[in-house]
Formats: sequence, structure tokens, C-alpha cells
Amino acid sequence: MAEEVVDQMGADAPDEPREAMEYDVVIVGGGPAGLAAAIRFKQLAAEAGSEISVALLEKGSEVGAHILSGAVIDPKGLAELFPNWKAMGAPLETAVTKDKILFLGPMGSVDLSWLPMPSFMKNHGCYIASLGNLCRWLAEQAEGLGVEIYPGMAASDVVFDDQGAVKGVVAGVFGMGKDGVKKPDYQPGIELHGKYVMFGEGCRGSLTKIVMERFGLNDGRDPQKYGIGLKEIWQVPDDVFQPGLVQHTLGWPLDDQTGGGSWMYHFGDNYISIGLVVDLSYANPYLSPFDEFQRFKHHPEVSKFLKGGKRIAYGARAIVKGGVQSLPKLAFPGGVLIGDSAGFVNQARIKGSHNAIKTGMLGAEALFAAVAAGRSGDEVAEYEASYKKSWVAKELKLVRNNKPLGAKFGTALGSILFGGVDLTITNLTGGWSPFGTLKHKKSDAAATGLAKDHMVLKYPKPDGVLSFDKLSSVFISNTNHDEDQPSHLKLRDASIPIAVNLPKYGEPARLYCPAGVYEVVYNDAGQDPRFQINAQNCVHCKTCDIKDPSQNIVWTTPEGGGGPNYPNM
Repeated sequence: MAEEVVDQMGADAPDEPREAMEYDVVIVGGGPAGLAAAIRFKQLAAEAGSEISVALLEKGSEVGAHILSGAVIDPKGLAELFPNWKAMGAPLETAVTKDKILFLGPMGSVDLSWLPMPSFMKNHGCYIASLGNLCRWLAEQAEGLGVEIYPGMAASDVVFDDQGAVKGVVAGVFGMGKDGVKKPDYQPGIELHGKYVMFGEGCRGSLTKIVMERFGLNDGRDPQKYGIGLKEIWQVPDDVFQPGLVQHTLGWPLDDQTGGGSWMYHFGDNYISIGLVVDLSYANPYLSPFDEFQRFKHHPEVSKFLKGGKRIAYGARAIVKGGVQSLPKLAFPGGVLIGDSAGFVNQARIKGSHNAIKTGMLGAEALFAAVAAGRSGDEVAEYEASYKKSWVAKELKLVRNNKPLGAKFGTALGSILFGGVDLTITNLTGGWSPFGTLKHKKSDAAATGLAKDHMVLKYPKPDGVLSFDKLSSVFISNTNHDEDQPSHLKLRDASIPIAVNLPKYGEPARLYCPAGVYEVVYNDAGQDPRFQINAQNCVHCKTCDIKDPSQNIVWTTPEGGGGPNYPNM
């Protein structure tokens, strides 16, 4: 793959004015939240006998191209959006038939499936599926209702009106060369204006960060917490395939102070969805989540399902894990946050799509009423009020201590013992906990330890059968970017990677990135290090934007359509 060195942060304003398109509502992001919101707007308009114009922007080459999730899907949200979703042919193909949870040691395991857990923590009634394919199906329903969907249109900036409210977004900027010179096919993009704008960009959305800072949406909240989820899909022989099996693990290969765990789901045409989540609050800067995932597959409890199979897909994505303590304010002048842009994942259940769909619907209901009343550009506080009364808020309240207990006491004592007791008590009492509400104390970037205080981790060489290297993995993610464009991975200060991060932290970007984007390159004498960014490898996981200990890397959108093209993740 070609190599590219990033320039310092900065973007040029267009020399000519942009065209503008006017809508009642503009939605940024074609995930479950944005699509559910778009559909709900049209449903409400049909019920009211009125019209509402809705535009939805998706930065991937098609809806679903950038969607990655485990995924065991709770159909609760979908059933509210489409009560007859089964008859309509929604692609939730494999019902969960068996739940297992194991605690792994280096070679053995302990079955924890017998432990008493609240019913909502079990997967009965849920389905194993591709969330990307569900989003493709939702997009078909949305377009059938009259929603205008624009795939391959990356929203790259926020437009504000004269009063400072969100007015719209800029999308469709194409044709700028990596040298900053406009190419012959240069297009300055267009502005899509709405009475309101909904941000459903998913975890660590680039425009969501802008509005969060502009309006102080995180003021008084705990720092958001994240994990990185690395996923592969395998097709396996009949003799090991167990359709409907859901297996989760805790423990190895992660140490007790490093949060996370694995999943393995059997579904569809002899497919196994397998993945590892590593909490980004880990301290050792030498840890490589990608390599932890690769060695995890060699564990006997895992390898027995993969031997004789073929790896057919790979991807990675950051996951929001902070819960209610880290939820930002949801509404601001001119717009709202929905789905993972706000952080509605239930990290204890390892699920978020049902909450994304429901919050998209709640946002649409509040904004539809505001538009119908002749309002625009104001703060629709009714949305947050409706969220607080919803089953989403109740569910997140019950699991609020699971993440901080693990962080405070470790996986065995905190996540399994104290976490299990806390979940049982909160479920029985409707939310009361003997721990109260525990806090997240610092960001994942600030949790990174100094290199001098940690041991260098050496990982086994991939065997090409069960474990693989980064570049061959990126290849099967179908990732592609036009190489002649400015890097979408910006440095606030180009000197920091070598002057600060390398001596203090060993420059962890080269290790936490799951796609080989970041390298420290030396000359033939092993001297004169320089920081190199292979931006075309980027799978849009956003880990660099989160974990960089100097908070020097800023992830922005590349030209629309760039990035991974996941067929069924």
C-alpha cells in the first residue's frame, strides 16, 4: 500500500459560494438511528396527512458499507418502528438458541453460564444478523416512504446561522489534491439546510464533536469511555457449525486490569461472527488490540470452531461504553444527537442497535411536532424529556455501574462478581444500587501509561491459518481511498508524535491502530525517526482520535465513499 505523510490540521474554504438545498430535516449518518428517524418522520407525516422533506447523508459508498457490529440484535426497537417486520422480510435471520459465557485462562476455561443473571441480560428472543444488511433493508423502507438518501456524501462541516444555531451541513466536497491544489474535477460541495439537523454519525462522530464543543454538551458529564471492537467473519464446516449459538468470554488474552471480552455468534450460511472488544482505558502503551485478537483465536475454546474454516471478512470499530454517566446533553439550537453519536450503547449487554432505533424514533417524534408547530432552529428539549421517560433510559440506568466496577476492581472481582451482584440488585429494585452511581474518572487517552513503567509485549507471528497480519486483514475489508486527496487524519502539531509520544509512550498509534495506518520510520542506520500516516489504510474505527495520549490526532471525513466496504458486517 502507498504511504502518505499527514500535513498539519487545516482546511481551505471554497473560493466560490456553495449551492444550498433546503429540507425540513437533515440527518447525518445512515446507521440504525438515522434510518429509524427518517422512517419515523415519514410515518408521522402520513398519519397527519401532511408532508415533511427529509434528507439523509451517508459517507460510505452505500448504506451499510461502514456498519460494523457483532451483532446479536434485540428486535425491541425494530418492532416499534415496524410491528410486522417479520412479514416485511427484515433480515434478522438466525434466532439465538443457546447462550454461553466462559472465563478463559491461557489454555483452559470456566463455564459461567450457570450464574444467575437478570432476564434482560440473556439473549432469548434476540437474533444473530448483519447490522449492515439490516441498515440496507431499512434504507429500502425509507426510500419507499420518500426519504432522500445520499450515499457517498461525507458531511465535512457544520453550518451555523447568524444566531449561532445549527443550520445545516456541508457535504460532497471532491477533487482536492493531497498537495492542497484543486484538481480539474474539484467540487466545493453543497450545503444541506434544515429546520433541524440530526446527528447519527455513530461512535465519535467528527461533526458531533464540533457541536458538542460549540454548545458545551458534555459539561457536567463524566468523560466518555470507549472500546475497540475487532471483528472477522468465518465460513466453517458443518461439523462445527451450531446455528444460533452465542458465546461470550471474559479473561484471556487480556489481563485482569484490561477490560473487554469476546463474542462468537453462529448464523446464516455456516457463518461465524467472531470478535474481541478491548476497552481503550488500558494502561500499557505496548498493547496491540489487533494482535490480542489474533492470538485469542488460538485458544482451544475458539480454535475448535475455526479450524477447517475460511476467514472472509475483517473490520474494526470503536464502541461507546460510558453509559448514562457520560451521556451528553441531547438537544441544542438547531439539532439533536441520536444513537451512538450520543452514546446509547448498553455495554453490559453488548448491544446498542435497539437503543439507536428507539432514540432515532424519539428524536423524530419531537422534531416532527416542532416542525408542525412552525418552529425551526431552536432547542427541542422535548426530545431529552421523552428519552428520560423511555425504556432506553431505564435499561441504561440498570447497567450504569458495570463498566466502572470493572475498571475499579478488575475483570474477575469487578465485572463478574460485583458486576453480577449489582445487575441482579438493580434489576430487582428498578435501579437502586448499593454502589450508587459510580463515576468515570478520566478519559481513555489520559489512562495511557508511560512506556518506562510498562513491559514491552511481544506477540506471536501470525500463522496465516487462524491468525493474520494487519495488511492482509485490511485487504479483505475492501478499504479504498483516493490517494490523491488531503489526509483525513490531521495532526494538531506535526512534531508531537516524535518529540513527545515516542519518548514518553513509545508512540502507541502504531499499535492501537488496527489497520497499519501509523508507523514510526527510521533511516538505514536506525536513526532519524519520522512519523508516517498511511491514510488510505484507514477503516474509520476512530481509535486514534480517542486513544492518542496527547490528543493530537483528529479524525475527519475523507471524500465520500472512501473507507471500508463491508458486505455483511
